[in-house]
Amino acid sequence: MRRGLKISLVTVTGAALTLSASACGGKKAGGDGGGDDGKKTLKVGLAFDIGGRGDQSFNDSAAAGLSKAETDLHVTTKEISAQPDEPDSDKESRLRLLANTGYNPVIGVGFSYTASLLKVAKDFPNTKFFIVDADGCKVSGANVAGSCFSEEQGSFLVGAAAALKSKTGKIGFIGGVDVPLIQKFFAGYQAGAEKAKPGTKVLPPKYLTEPPNFNGFKDTGLGNEAAKGQLDAGADVIYHAAGGAGIGVIKTVGAAGKWAIGVDSDQYNQPAVADVKSHILTSMVKHVDLSVFNFVESVAKNQFKAGTVQYNLQNDGVGYATTGGNVDDIKAKLEDLKAQIVAGKITVPTKPQ
Repeated sequence: MRRGLKISLVTVTGAALTLSASACGGKKAGGDGGGDDGKKTLKVGLAFDIGGRGDQSFNDSAAAGLSKAETDLHVTTKEISAQPDEPDSDKESRLRLLANTGYNPVIGVGFSYTASLLKVAKDFPNTKFFIVDADGCKVSGANVAGSCFSEEQGSFLVGAAAALKSKTGKIGFIGGVDVPLIQKFFAGYQAGAEKAKPGTKVLPPKYLTEPPNFNGFKDTGLGNEAAKGQLDAGADVIYHAAGGAGIGVIKTVGAAGKWAIGVDSDQYNQPAVADVKSHILTSMVKHVDLSVFNFVESVAKNQFKAGTVQYNLQNDGVGYATTGGNVDDIKAKLEDLKAQIVAGKITVPTKPQ
């Protein structure tokens, strides 16, 4: 996400997607903003987090929401990807580029966009802005909305699944970057495992990088090495919250014949892990796609509201995947735990114990 102003552009017009052929440049969003019926077409600009479209995790979930908006709402869109180790000024420039070229609304994907987006939004009061994973679940400004997620709740359920399916009694966790947001994933995972099967040993979490290095959300090699370390420590189920780097985790864990747990998207049918998908126990699904689509729809229908929306188990904003049938035998137990969380009988911690 950092360093330099090399901006990879991906342009989507209508329902057709055209991927950029190189790391720099790209094609312009088609059309002049006018639809077939003479009405002005909504032009949506989206700035991805590190990894961009194709990470088969967090960013792809946002992309799915945008694609649905293209199909259902007939909007025109432009996508721009972040670069590794870039400064916040690059994020600010990226958002300004979209706003200055007539994109309204403008979306920033990832908590690291929060400060830059709030700054830019002040200079474009007539443009609607949206931040996915708003830092601290807080935004400000009459033209700014955001989403945040109860990742700890979904992680609680996959932690329970990990404990119930583990044969060694040891399970692991790999986070992309050591930041409070990713610590929430571990906190829920740890609590869910201990609730479902007391005595389960949850290995100390392994974070791939420390801020300001966010390559832990992209570098599959780092994920691979971290997974080897936790396998060597006896873990037979490993959950990753590492974005694109998690592909390395899944492939390494699967190759070892152990259980991997995906994140953000349902990773069972992702092309990059097709050869080991039978070893994907489940995924903690975080419906970034839903939050992106809901926001674009609110603008399209003139129903925009400033402020943040919390996505959790109660409104199906987070959950767990059942693709592959590997949790079918424990689904009743997981659903019971989910019901207890929704009813307030279980409070899931947001910080590791």
